[in-house]
Amino acid sequence: MEIVKRIASELELGEEEKVAELTRAAIQEGLPAREILDDGLIAGMNVVGAKFRAHEIFLPEVLLAAKAMYAGLDELKPLLLKEKVPPRGKVVIGTVQGDLHDIGKNLVGIMLRGAGFEIIDLGKDVSPERFVEAAQESGATVIGMSALLTTTMPVMKEVVAMLKREGLANRIRTVVGGAPVSAEYAREIGADAYAYDGANAVEQVQALLG
Repeated sequence: MEIVKRIASELELGEEEKVAELTRAAIQEGLPAREILDDGLIAGMNVVGAKFRAHEIFLPEVLLAAKAMYAGLDELKPLLLKEKVPPRGKVVIGTVQGDLHDIGKNLVGIMLRGAGFEIIDLGKDVSPERFVEAAQESGATVIGMSALLTTTMPVMKEVVAMLKREGLANRIRTVVGGAPVSAEYAREIGADAYAYDGANAVEQVQALLG
């Protein structure tokens, strides 16, 4: 089995040390950074995402796979910089102001990183101003917002309204999610997309960025 396929399969199993070791070996073999990233690390996380969506694996397995992916990325980072491999896009994520739940948001971050996106994670209790500022400062083209309480959902509406007021809505798109949030609510507030879980968030961001 060629080395990048072994990276993908060991990542699926959450084998952190093996993924790091195989990534180092692939670099020593002179394989391009993009090939190791796309056909190894991202391919492995894509399978993990699909299995998670189909309820074949659960959160602990996803977290183990994510640790393995980060171990591979740590090895690969210098080569990615040297070869100037750009991320697939930049995404700002956070749990909205007044809300301190972040497990779902963290999972979205893992899945998006695994799909090759650069993530700016603002954490929890994030104000509308901070979301917009962070997207402008970093050059991100998507803002992902999570809410776990019905009382904090209106913050999402404020972010969408602020982007429209400042003439940024065409350049910075919005994805919303969280237990009380629905596709209908996303439409109601004018958000660009609704994601029901981490794997679906990747699909929505990829669709928004074409």
